[in-house]
This record gives sequence, structure tokens and C-alpha cells, in this order.
Amino acid sequence: MKQRIEKLTEAIRSASIQTPEELEAFRIEYLGKKGALAELFEHFKEVPAEEKREVGQLVNQLKNLAAESYEHWKAHFESVPLASSAPVTDLTRPAILTPPGAFHPLTLVKKEITAIFTRLGYTVSEGPEIEDDWHNFSALNFPPEHPAREMQDTFFIDKNPEIALRTHTSSVQVRVMENQKPPIRTISPGRVYRNEAISARSHCFFHQVEGLYIDRNISMAHLKHDLYFFAREMFGPETRIRLRPSYFPFTEPSAEMDVSCNICGGKGCNICKYSGWLEIMGCGMVDPNVLENCGIDPDIYSGFAFGMGYDRIAMLKYQIRDIRLLSENDLRFLSQFVSG
Repeated sequence: MKQRIEKLTEAIRSASIQTPEELEAFRIEYLGKKGALAELFEHFKEVPAEEKREVGQLVNQLKNLAAESYEHWKAHFESVPLASSAPVTDLTRPAILTPPGAFHPLTLVKKEITAIFTRLGYTVSEGPEIEDDWHNFSALNFPPEHPAREMQDTFFIDKNPEIALRTHTSSVQVRVMENQKPPIRTISPGRVYRNEAISARSHCFFHQVEGLYIDRNISMAHLKHDLYFFAREMFGPETRIRLRPSYFPFTEPSAEMDVSCNICGGKGCNICKYSGWLEIMGCGMVDPNVLENCGIDPDIYSGFAFGMGYDRIAMLKYQIRDIRLLSENDLRFLSQFVSG
């Protein structure tokens, strides 16, 4: 037992404690309820009677040594600032500024378009990007083999002519008309896909927002009012619009809408091809066949629809010359839209 006491004495005297955590481990090892000293006192009863006095004195000396060492190191750590184990925070040091985030330009334009039509009473509807033939084509007056289907090059899923990536968000309007009774006043923003060559002016995917208003006695005058309001809110109070006759399978009559060029003020520039006008959307009165396909009586209700690519709106608004910039995630481009 004397040899054990000598080893413990040497270990305590040579202990070099660097952190408060090591000091706590020292206390547990030597002074704890199951520590080395407690073990010595447990075996003290096995010491022969003639040695008890001497061994008892050695054990007490060891106990005092361990306690004094513990208190010494404890006082040491209490007197040393916390900075000895952790770096000091300099409150006078300038902060490292985190660069502010920003909305993507397409998101900015989508939010602005949505806000404008919301003020006119439109709700926002969404639908799946993978659609069946009925919602993407047939319900919208695209019967099988109709030449109008060739107007849109479609991405079919696994070569299945019944399932495809939607070519327009008009499919969402079909779903709304099937599940909601008039009056209906909604817009449908979202991503669409067409198998087109990628260039500075076109892409195989882009974004549309389409609008639909179905009620009793709706006319082209209502359509013109809402679109004129939108154009002035989006491009400025001096903006003018014009409607040109066109053709779409799901509207009759149909029209293309142009706005006066907001870059040259209608005087003519390379952006508007020196015409003073920029085409931004198609529109028209919903074909009675479409209403009937969706379970709405065309003898009672009428309505109008319109659709625009808001990639093009973003390009006009921010004077972006290449549509590919909107999907390449180039931080040099996107950093221009960081808010101040």
C-alpha cells in the first residue's frame, strides 16, 4: 500500500493542468467518491495493526496534497481571463457585412404582374407541369390531327402522345373551369416547355402568366380595359396599346396585343425594330367549344383569356438582350438586381 501511496504522490506533484476541463478530471480521479483516495481508505482496514498509524499518516498527507493541488489550480483558472481558452471578441472591430440577397428578375416581374392583376380582383391558380392531352390540347379546341397542334413543338414523356410537359399554362385554366363555377377571374403563372432552338430570343423552357375571366355578358371591351390597366401599371402611365387580329384555337375572336416601346417612347429603335411597338401577349374571347368542354354553358356565360411570357416582359423592363441570361445563374448578371 505504501508503494501505491508513493506512486499517487508523485503523480499529483507532477500533474500539469492546462484547462478547467483537465482540472475537473483531476478532481474526479483523485478526490471523487470513486477516486484513488477513496479506494485507499477502503483498503485501509486491510493494513496490519502495527502499520496503521504510519500508513494512516501517509494517506492523510496524500489527501491534503491532492486537495491543495486542486485548490491551487482552481485559483489559477479563476484568476486568468476567459480569453486564455477562447478568443476575445473585439466589439470595436468593424463587422463583416454579409452581401444582401435578391429576387431573380423573373421573380420580380412575376410578383409585379401578380400584384397588378390582384388589384383587379384576379386570384392566382397553379397546376402540374406534366399534363395529359386533354388539359393541354383537346379541351382547348385542339382536336387530334388539328394543324394547330403543330404550332407548338411538344416534349412528350417517354414518347407517349398522351402525356407531355405543358406547352402553356392554359391547362391550368381548364382545370379551374372544370372545378369552379362562374364567375371565374384568375391568372395562372408558371413554367412551360416547347421544343425550340435555344437562342438569344427563345428557349426550350420559359415562363407564362395567363388570365381568364368568365361571367355573364363579358365582352372584348372588358378585355381591353383590363389589359390597358395592366400595360399602364407595368410600363408607365404614358403607355399605349393596340390589338391586332390573330388566331388561337381556344379564342374567337383572337388578337395580339402590342405596347408602345418603353425604351424609345414609340419613336422607333432597334429593340422595337423601329416600329414603335412591342408585342407582349395574345388574347381573345374564349371559344364556346372550350367553355362547353369544361362544363360551362356558352349560352349563359362568356369570357376572355390572355397569355404572355413574362421572360419577355423582364427583358423589356430591364433591357436584357439575351433570354439565356435568365436561366444561366451568372452571379455577375444576377448581382445587378440586388436591392439597396
